[in-house]
Amino acid sequence: MHPENAQTFENHTRYVPLYHFVLFGILMINLVWSVMRIIRHPSTDGAVALLMALAFLLLFYYARHFALTVQDRIIRLEMRLRLAKVLPADLAQRVGELTVSQLIGLRFASDDEFPELVRKVLAEGISDRTAIKRMVRAWQGDYLRV
Repeated sequence: MHPENAQTFENHTRYVPLYHFVLFGILMINLVWSVMRIIRHPSTDGAVALLMALAFLLLFYYARHFALTVQDRIIRLEMRLRLAKVLPADLAQRVGELTVSQLIGLRFASDDEFPELVRKVLAEGISDRTAIKRMVRAWQGDYLRV
């Protein structure tokens, strides 16, 4: 645990400043510059520069998207294993009914909270991961997230 930076619902999202702000800013400047260049002086070089600016933005998006998709798959596996160990038999049999979004929302709960939260999520069909995270009382931080 990282007590000096205790994770809570309010601060659990992760931003990497060089990626989310600096790199994105540079890519947007490049896109604007490429658009202005093609408008002012249409040319093949300008069109290629614009295509490259768009390609860089797609790369920026998918680099993050693919990493988060892999992380979600790992969370799904981790949570299914964790829930199978800590839930009572009647709920352990229903772990397969939980969606990835529900599992992601539940991952911050303590082992003691799982039975109550899983029952509530399944009974009420709560699928919004943010709503599930808000129900967690004893927050267990995830300090290795992407």
